[in-house]
Amino acid sequence: MHITYCEQGQSIDDICLKAVKWGFDGVEFRRKRAGQSETAEQYVDSIARAADASGLKIVMFGGPTVDLTLPDPEARKRQLDDAVEFYRMASRKINLTINNAFAGWLENPDSSVHYFDCKRHGSGIATEDHFQWAAEGFKVLGDLASELGFRFALEIHMCTVHDHPVSTKKLLDMIDRESVGANLDYANVLCFQDQTTLSDSISILGEKLFYVHLKNLQALTGFDWLRTALSDGEINHREYLRLLALSGFHGPIALEAPRPGDREWFAQADIAYYKRLAAECTPG
Repeated sequence: MHITYCEQGQSIDDICLKAVKWGFDGVEFRRKRAGQSETAEQYVDSIARAADASGLKIVMFGGPTVDLTLPDPEARKRQLDDAVEFYRMASRKINLTINNAFAGWLENPDSSVHYFDCKRHGSGIATEDHFQWAAEGFKVLGDLASELGFRFALEIHMCTVHDHPVSTKKLLDMIDRESVGANLDYANVLCFQDQTTLSDSISILGEKLFYVHLKNLQALTGFDWLRTALSDGEINHREYLRLLALSGFHGPIALEAPRPGDREWFAQADIAYYKRLAAECTPG
């Protein structure tokens, strides 16, 4: 379960209890919580206690990971040092297997450019320096992950250098670490005007596909999209799960709800839909 289902005032204890009650086996938390007066260690300790008490099996951390878009090398080093310290500390307290990851935000400085005009943000405006900085940073984090026994999955997300399967594969080839792969969030790929198919997206990433996010969208006019229930948008998740099975994918799958309203209800409806599909979708 992505933490987006429970960011409406729920405590960490409630998040873990509800996730287990609804049928999720894990939660992707953010690496940092906004608006909380706590140290990173206090935050991780509270998650570890709640996961143990609730019976939650999997805990992973997502963004913000590290900002490697900063032109100042000392600023990038501080970002990396902070991330290394966090993951070393967290791995002592939680059995980390995979963590969602971001290399930093890269948004067009022209505020008139629509957020969903994806080709004018992220890799569309990135320089080779941006790719190099991201690669250098994740070589360090990849070596750390190998040492500590977990993996990173760079989320394919607009406004990053890893915003599309092609740009993500380019970055992963530059990083060249077995412990660093991709998180395919196809709803984000869908927002590109020249859409890459599900089948092609999975194929491009190949064995570097470590993790998957599922959410759904419906196109409106221009660059606007309506965030929908998992079962209601343009992505056919029955086909998505079939293609993943055919590809030999065995990584974790997280459901996500980045939309307003009663997200606790969305979580229960979305996982019921997902479990029905998962039971039906087998290769063939």
